[in-house]
Amino acid sequence: MSMKSRFRGFLPVIVDMETGGFSSSTDAILEIAATVVRMDDTGQIAVHETHSFNVAPFEGANIEQSALDFTGIDPWHPFREALAEKEALGELFQIIRREIRDQECTRAILVGHNAHFDAGFLNAAVERCEIKRNPFHPFSHFDTATLSGLAYGQTVLAKSCYEAGIPFDNEQAHSAAYDAERTAELFCGIVNTWQKLGGWMPGSPTATEE
Repeated sequence: MSMKSRFRGFLPVIVDMETGGFSSSTDAILEIAATVVRMDDTGQIAVHETHSFNVAPFEGANIEQSALDFTGIDPWHPFREALAEKEALGELFQIIRREIRDQECTRAILVGHNAHFDAGFLNAAVERCEIKRNPFHPFSHFDTATLSGLAYGQTVLAKSCYEAGIPFDNEQAHSAAYDAERTAELFCGIVNTWQKLGGWMPGSPTATEE
């Protein structure tokens, strides 16, 4: 069973960002993480690995103090070893393109908890950095807040994980890598449960459709 047959050729990549505010056009990206998932022979998906980068604020970026208080990030700490925005995205996109190739998919699709937030910051950074080859679909994405509202009656990540039986440590939350992995576990759990309930089965006509 291959991932390409599950999501119409798309490879789900779970993305989380920590930022300097809520405006994608003016506020800095401070951390970005992406979790890759893979599928076994039964059609079940699971977390494979997570890649994360500390990001240096772009020139002129706005950073709200309230955002730093919330995340606990010091953007100027020397031990962060932060990469420039274009370098961080370049390395991340190279990893994702390799995974797209290895899983025989056509392109990636962003999965996020309140996905419009992460997608907005990602697309703004791609435009700002003049990156020509973005592996993600430009406007379609999967939102685990919506999926969790359907599956568990919860939309907050921590509460959704609790309902799904996924351990969630509030002390580690608001790290891009930690939140990306918990979101990935949540996404995998919902997708796998849907399959077990008969909503999508490997080998069905729609599953094998090119």
